[in-house]
Amino acid sequence: MSTHFHAVIWLDHSEAKLFHIGLTGADELTLHPHLQTKHLHHKANAIGSGHAAPDKHFLEEIASALNDAGEILIIGPAGAKTELAKHLREKHPAIGKRIVAVEAADHPSDRQIVAYAKQHFKMAPPRVVTGTAG
Repeated sequence: MSTHFHAVIWLDHSEAKLFHIGLTGADELTLHPHLQTKHLHHKANAIGSGHAAPDKHFLEEIASALNDAGEILIIGPAGAKTELAKHLREKHPAIGKRIVAVEAADHPSDRQIVAYAKQHFKMAPPRVVTGTAG
């Protein structure tokens, strides 16, 4: 599929944005869960945690899309990123071994996601400092 070694995925419970990144560009894929989760509210004396269960099919689609990535960075808000990392490590250990970091990130733009990944993987070009010392 992709010829790029690095992959970054930003996800929450409603969407996953996956970028395979190389020196010559990035390939993008957006995935959505089949069962859109609704906001659940925990009520006193109610059974259950008030949290939606992870969508296993959604996690499997993401795993399939990450199959050829050499190094994987997972970012996102809340717990979806850790659910994905846990799923990959338990169900797809070959992919799980390639996770290099799981980090918090609110809702960045696509460009910000790619720029962050390039910086994380040390692929960003060095910054040129202009001006005079004085």
